[in-house]
Amino acid sequence: MSALWSVGAGLLLLLLWVRHRGLEAVLVHHRWVFVCFFLLPLSILFDIYYQLRAWAVWRLHSAPRQHAQRVRHIQEQVREWKKEGSRRYMCTGRPGWLTVSLRVGKYKKTHKNIMINLMDVLEVDSERQVVRVEPLVSMGQLTAYLNPMGWTIPVVPELDDLTVGGLIMGTGIESSSHIYGLFQHTCVAYELVLADGSLVRCSPTENSDLFYAVPWSCGTLGFLVAAEIKMVPAKKYVKIHYEPVRGLQKICEKFTEESKKKENSFVEGLMYSLDEAVIMTGVLTDEAEQSKINRIGNYYKPWFFKHVERYLKADRTGVEYIPSRHYYHRHTRSIFWELQDIIPFGNNPVFRYLFGWMVPPKISLLKLTQGEAIRKLYEQHHVVQDMLVPIKSLEKSIQTFHVDLNVYPIWLCPFILPNNPGMVHPKGNEAELYVDIGAYGEPKSKQFEARASMRQMEKFVRSVHGFQMLYADCYMTREEFWDMFDGSLYHKLREEMNCKDAFPEVYDKICKAARH
Repeated sequence: MSALWSVGAGLLLLLLWVRHRGLEAVLVHHRWVFVCFFLLPLSILFDIYYQLRAWAVWRLHSAPRQHAQRVRHIQEQVREWKKEGSRRYMCTGRPGWLTVSLRVGKYKKTHKNIMINLMDVLEVDSERQVVRVEPLVSMGQLTAYLNPMGWTIPVVPELDDLTVGGLIMGTGIESSSHIYGLFQHTCVAYELVLADGSLVRCSPTENSDLFYAVPWSCGTLGFLVAAEIKMVPAKKYVKIHYEPVRGLQKICEKFTEESKKKENSFVEGLMYSLDEAVIMTGVLTDEAEQSKINRIGNYYKPWFFKHVERYLKADRTGVEYIPSRHYYHRHTRSIFWELQDIIPFGNNPVFRYLFGWMVPPKISLLKLTQGEAIRKLYEQHHVVQDMLVPIKSLEKSIQTFHVDLNVYPIWLCPFILPNNPGMVHPKGNEAELYVDIGAYGEPKSKQFEARASMRQMEKFVRSVHGFQMLYADCYMTREEFWDMFDGSLYHKLREEMNCKDAFPEVYDKICKAARH
């Protein structure tokens, strides 16, 4: 009873302090208070709900039976929109704050919202080595479903809450992408409800133009209702080799060298300054030295990027065996390194042992509760950007990031970009090795000004025939955007499938104006 009184008294004092300081001041300058006391417990409840739902679906096997009925409901909504005169564009009815993208687009308020409740794994075909899923299946959900069966997917983008639909309509990458390409390149078929309400399946051999046009289209060609993704056999561990490298030229040379080696199952780099990095390579294995096993995903373990930094500070190489699922979601607990700006003491051992099991807060809840003051603060003093550039331009690109942003750590992830039709492909006629340069945090560059600096970055990326991930802020004009991306197939299909009256153009959906 005395413990309850103590908790009650503590909460009362907290509420009085919040009232004294003002809620907005607390949310801006002491955001950790709100996150720790409210968002973390709420995030746990969210997780419990979705886990119970997934368990119920698995036990009752309801997903395959209900899928066709749910798709018909989507078709009925589209046909109803047509009967109403097609006066407004359509979009998914999923609230903008639920997406992992930092944008909360205003178009949700003005467009016809089509409710799409598709979040189940439908079928695992071991013979074809393909898993069929609905678009709202998350990476955490999918790996938890497949791993006990001995399977995984070739590209498992880092964060648990990333969904299949978002990774197809946008894009996704992982440290295995130097072998398999982007997430879209591991998909073998899509099923969509089109602007006329029809259901269409597309693959490289069936409606191939649509298959290649869907990735990066951000839902402006139709509503994704299912996808078929390749599977690969899962192994118990990833054997990771950590190697500190100093000097920008040496970093780029070592990273490029390892990225070209197909014997590396995984390649990743973390840059902690302009001339300091740790290059990591990994291979899948079922055998492990027990003394070197590191279950990095356990809640009390150090955040992964902090763990990696130890090798740099000690100036030593190292080898560890990380359980595969822990490795796939190694950056989840710290949201890469974004959580250190929200909970500055989050990697402290005391916090990890007492409260680490509640981390991370849901990104969707962070968005929902950020308020106008925090949104403007983040917009002007914070960057979350992924730029995809040819690996031959890596050194020049990092120098540009340093001058324009000066944000560290920087994430480096290589990927092979095949010469397929669609919005994103190499400049030449053959596949080319690219690298994702990820910058997340507060820029330290003295001349940083959000719009001007990012436009300068976008100009550079276009000059080397690179691409900007579309989940982030885009400051390009329409002409600049279509200079970066190949819109020939996309525009052709929008014309043929009568999409122009049904969906906005992708630029209008992701441009800066759509965020407010």
